[in-house]
Amino acid sequence: MTTYFLQAFIYLLAAVIAVPIAKKLGLGSVLGYLVAGVVIGPLWGLVGEETATIQHFAEFGVVMMLFVVGLELEPRMLWEMRHRLLGLGGLQVALTATAMTALGLYFQLAWQTALAIGFIFSLSSTAIVLQTFNEKSLGRTEGGRSAFSVLLFQDIAVIPMLALIPLLALPELQQAAEGLAQAADHHDLSLVAGLPGWAYALVVLATIIGLVAAGHYFSRPLFRFVADSGLREIFTATALLLVIGIAALMGLLGLSPALGAFLAGVVLANSEFRHELESNIEPFKGLLLGLFFITVGAGINFSVLAGQLGTVLALTLAVIVIKLLVLYLLGLVFRIRGSDRWLFALSLAQAGEFGFVLLGYSQQQHVITPALGQMLSLVVALSMFLTPGLFILYDKLILPRYQRRSNDPEADEIDEQGTVIIAGIGRFGQIINRMLIANGIKTVVLDHNASQVEILRSVNIKSYFGDATRPDLLHTAGIEQASLLVVALDEKERSVELVQYVKRHYPKVKVFARGYDRGHVYALRSVGVDYVIKETMQSALTLASEAMIALGGHPFRVRQRRAVYEALDREHDKLLYESWLQSSEEDRFGTHYRELFMQLEELLAKAMQGEGNDRHSRAERSWTPPPKGYADNLKPSGSEPD
Repeated sequence: MTTYFLQAFIYLLAAVIAVPIAKKLGLGSVLGYLVAGVVIGPLWGLVGEETATIQHFAEFGVVMMLFVVGLELEPRMLWEMRHRLLGLGGLQVALTATAMTALGLYFQLAWQTALAIGFIFSLSSTAIVLQTFNEKSLGRTEGGRSAFSVLLFQDIAVIPMLALIPLLALPELQQAAEGLAQAADHHDLSLVAGLPGWAYALVVLATIIGLVAAGHYFSRPLFRFVADSGLREIFTATALLLVIGIAALMGLLGLSPALGAFLAGVVLANSEFRHELESNIEPFKGLLLGLFFITVGAGINFSVLAGQLGTVLALTLAVIVIKLLVLYLLGLVFRIRGSDRWLFALSLAQAGEFGFVLLGYSQQQHVITPALGQMLSLVVALSMFLTPGLFILYDKLILPRYQRRSNDPEADEIDEQGTVIIAGIGRFGQIINRMLIANGIKTVVLDHNASQVEILRSVNIKSYFGDATRPDLLHTAGIEQASLLVVALDEKERSVELVQYVKRHYPKVKVFARGYDRGHVYALRSVGVDYVIKETMQSALTLASEAMIALGGHPFRVRQRRAVYEALDREHDKLLYESWLQSSEEDRFGTHYRELFMQLEELLAKAMQGEGNDRHSRAERSWTPPPKGYADNLKPSGSEPD
């Protein structure tokens, strides 16, 4: 028993140390697990023969991952994505698998083995790519959305691949394995052993139909019964029971457990218990997947790498180049433009974690020899190790080139002018634009995100693709005649530069801006912005006020205290801004600033403790409705009143 505890401690310690370091370096958690396995296995020899046994247990994490993937695939979402999903994703898998199969045949491998290798290298790393997209905020770009469609199709394509691989078994490998099994007197449990082909097909078909029907009709009553107990651990046990039971049933029928888990997930995708199931399965899935990747790293044979270093490097480079060419050509066919096409191609040019799954499964099903499997696992791992380098290549070399090109006159031709120019039409700018247009104020919208502009045009919101910081575009948009510029750019530095430029060259134009935090607000003030608002200030105060009312506070008293909070924050903010101005660039929020901020917190606490003595805020006392005819005297052009 002590030995098992020590082994578990070694695996967990390796993960706890390696994965956070890999995340901080931008390498991703999957590579962290792989490195951890390499360190405790081939390098230090802390784990040994038990790795293969643990890997069989850890493979259940893949089953859980496919169950979660199935849960996320609502039929409606799949239908909406059908064109890119089937077109872009389907062609990528088919073309890459064909090219890799041809490469295998060139090296005189059996066609079954070559096809399995084509399946393995047609897949990319979902974990690495999506995590990197999230870290670099690339998920909403055209390249990011296209890559997601391909990854989603790849996840689905794993299922038929797992079903086809057993049909590719090589007779000579199968006979050798049967001989070894007989020598070991080992028998697997099976419900279909000895059945004729037609009976086996009927049993499989009936099982799948029964699985879908049971998931649709019996899962809801079961989960309601369990949920009524109010015991979270029982719901977790039920979720595990469901996945383990389906995996065991598929194993008894000689099918892939992952196939059954995926089908069960799809069936339950529309269930009201979907999110609860996902949250209960997620910790087990993550831990077992991490353990699986550690065992893959620990199982890497460095003697094979040292003996065939040139071959492994050449194959890795060939895989990346072939996938890159296929993806780039598909980007051209599907009209993915500019740097997004390179992002799409480079982000998916590696092999993926499912490659390890298919590789191990191909060896179990006697399609790939163990020696070839060891070499191919090195190719898969090395291509994943190189993925951060591909993103660095995109960031440092490709993206700057296209950004320089964007400075050339490729922006939309602006054929109208308005009272208000809005720079940036994200979630913040859109609300401003709709409010102004609804009140008859003409706007000109500029945004340098082409995909965002296309989305707005699809809902009949007129906007122009272009960088609002370019003086020529501002001139074309009519900055000289405009009354107001609204700055709602996502980049802090560019928004400050834009305000500074406009106030210097067009001082009569009022500039309103959105600030992310106090530092950004102060930077905008320092360059002359006329009005700036912290992005989350009002929404946070509104939610806090509603929370106090929900907890029993009187609405009038709560709103009064909100007014006091805003007044104190506004008054003390002047002192904070002066402190910020007087500080050096390196120490904007130094000791003096922090002391003033703590004073503000103390004043707020004291003000909130008082009952107010029926004192109305200045805003409450001074508010009166506008006189009759006031709106008729407003001029939409924004010119000064007569």
